[in-house]
Amino acid sequence: MIIQNILVIKLSAIGDVIHALPVSHALKETFPKAKITWVVEPPAYDLLTNNPYIDEIIVFEKKKFKSIGGFMEQIGPFSSALQKTKYDVVLDLQGLFKSAAIAWLSKASLKLGCVDMREFSDKISRPVIGTNAKGHIVERYLDVVRELGCKVEQVIFPLVITDKEADIADKLMVQAGMNSQNPYVVLAVGANWPNKRWPAKYYAKLVDWFYNQNIIPVLIGGGVVDERLADEIAAAAEIPPVNLVGKTTLKQLAHIIKKSKVTLGGDTGPVHLAAGLNIPTIMLMGPTDANRNGPYRQLDHVIEVSYDCKHCWNRTCKFDRDCLDAISVQQVIEKIKNLI
Repeated sequence: MIIQNILVIKLSAIGDVIHALPVSHALKETFPKAKITWVVEPPAYDLLTNNPYIDEIIVFEKKKFKSIGGFMEQIGPFSSALQKTKYDVVLDLQGLFKSAAIAWLSKASLKLGCVDMREFSDKISRPVIGTNAKGHIVERYLDVVRELGCKVEQVIFPLVITDKEADIADKLMVQAGMNSQNPYVVLAVGANWPNKRWPAKYYAKLVDWFYNQNIIPVLIGGGVVDERLADEIAAAAEIPPVNLVGKTTLKQLAHIIKKSKVTLGGDTGPVHLAAGLNIPTIMLMGPTDANRNGPYRQLDHVIEVSYDCKHCWNRTCKFDRDCLDAISVQQVIEKIKNLI
């Protein structure tokens, strides 16, 4: 089979798109002349820009499709953008109904998906059950391209930060009152699931500990919930941390993370970004499984709760407890001491 055009569907969330980035490198290494098109939703779009292994990005604006009127208005232009290229292969790495619909619209002759397919997406694309079917999600995605013949000799997370984005990030740090030449750590305070968030009171104690070590703690995140958590941490800490929550783009955030000593947080996008950038990364985990979702290539830096019910994959606790409250500040400090 001659492969000239490949469509990758990985729409969201931030962490999931980061996990899929090595797919673009693996495809281009094996099929250097093939055109690689990637369909993504707006929040993760910034992660794909300037990627030398992606030739075209198609944005899927899910919100515009939710009403009948919006669907009727959007489906034509979206289908036209999708079908202007005749795809030989489509890789559905999302594995949901919405990605299955896109895969079907692509009219590709070969449709492959990841092992974790739901919402009948496996009826459109064939799930690839590779050697890493029970391993890390990055390797599960790469198993899909291995099925196409990609050797994947190196796992590369292509994330191109332009000089402009780096300069803006440096200026944001200065505006926040810090010298980026001094040692600092990045604390990702939020997460989409409430039970993936470490309590603000613990972050505040950790902030104080860092200052006593002459290390600047920098808070990152985005959205109303993260802003509230940052305020709670600042109020409880003896010295408020540097607060960059909601002030950076993903690429600017990547630049800030690249210069940090350690990045720490729950199972959330910015922490996976740090792992992809090969920065020392500590992840605090409870409802999700480190074997699948931990910081890639740094699973020994994970701290998991000791509950028998860990890895439940539920957004809320059936026992009505704050899951990550079980991870103490001292546990985190001991892990940090091993890294810096």
